[in-house]
Amino acid sequence: MTTPPDPALVVAVCTGNICRSPAVERLLAARLAGTDVVVASAGTHAVVGHPVSAPMVPLLTGAGADVDGFAARQLDAGLVARADLVLALTRGHRSAVVRLAPAAVRRTFTLLELARLLPHVDPAALRDAGATPGERLRALPALAAAARPAAGTGVDDVEDPIGRGDAVYRASFASLAPAVDALATALLR
Repeated sequence: MTTPPDPALVVAVCTGNICRSPAVERLLAARLAGTDVVVASAGTHAVVGHPVSAPMVPLLTGAGADVDGFAARQLDAGLVARADLVLALTRGHRSAVVRLAPAAVRRTFTLLELARLLPHVDPAALRDAGATPGERLRALPALAAAARPAAGTGVDDVEDPIGRGDAVYRASFASLAPAVDALATALLR
């Protein structure tokens, strides 16, 4: 009898781990529920132990994500080392991840960068990488990196809504939610 491989791990990273990265974590986890993918999040300067920021909660629950039991945590090298894919919410967060764990450079993208690359990843190559979303996720960083020349550049940062009005929360959520959906769709094809 063979033991199934460990689930693939995606880690979303922002600053405080109470707005953007938990939104990515909980949305992606909801989209990939029942698969061999686990989603976590952490902050470069986490407000350790705090729940999801109150203005983000109705946006997440309205999109079908569960916020119960969330507690912010600090990013550490061990979590990055275990991750098959790291999704930073800004270029600055991506740099912080790579400084913390240089070997993660090839599997760390900003969320918006990865979303921009996905249309240039050959769906057949992604499907051929494995039968499960977790297997495809493990292959995705190399396939996405190879698509960089075709994808060009664009906006890579999701705006930080902390301490700002509901309109900024909605704008931040509106920029990250379609990127999460694009990733889930690519993995589930």
